[in-house]
Amino acid sequence: MSAPVTAMVLAAGVGSRMRPLTDTQPKALVQVAGKPLIDHVLDRLADAGVERAVVNVHHFAEQLEAHLAARSRPSVQISDERAGLLDSGGGIHRARALLGDDPIWVANIDSLWIDEGLPPLEAMKAAWDPEVMDCLLLLVQRGRGIGFEGPEGFWRDADGRLVHSRDPLKPTPFANVGFQILKPQILEMETDAAFSILPTWRRLSAQGRLFGVPMEAFWMHVGDLAAQEAAEARLR
Repeated sequence: MSAPVTAMVLAAGVGSRMRPLTDTQPKALVQVAGKPLIDHVLDRLADAGVERAVVNVHHFAEQLEAHLAARSRPSVQISDERAGLLDSGGGIHRARALLGDDPIWVANIDSLWIDEGLPPLEAMKAAWDPEVMDCLLLLVQRGRGIGFEGPEGFWRDADGRLVHSRDPLKPTPFANVGFQILKPQILEMETDAAFSILPTWRRLSAQGRLFGVPMEAFWMHVGDLAAQEAAEARLR
């Protein structure tokens, strides 16, 4: 199946757990191993064949826009959330007109990894099958990353179908790492309010249309200062 060539990059968050670094800049411009988080993500997407990325902005939006203006691979369009943050689902919904009707990548800006085995985005491209899937998540197995904490995550059957769980008595073996391929139509609703994508995942899971691919790489969730330092150490 052909892989998406358009991506939605969720970069509007305030990044409160990264303070004081985010007191003067957006989280997307926080550097890890000499490169801003947003560039780590956009470079990965470009290497996977993405030609165009829609990036949402909010916190220190002008700084992020100025930085992105210098990029040409992939080309970048801005989805403006200065008026208010819209969460994961709402952010994609706001950008719907820019994203088009074909399947898209969706990426968080705080997810990095060290390649081992098949590159994660190539594994997703190989697994993506729009005939049976509406959404395909990139997963990490417990013990193969920094930032997989608590019981919440996914169970995965032999065919790759996912069930979301947050049962503290039964920790899940897999977590979502913040990259996915989805059909943008699954988020069409008559609202401009903020909303999470989690209810959509649960609906697709109940319909048997939510799938996941475990990465072979070592994952790093750069969500706070300690995680930034740990990621720096591993990448260097």
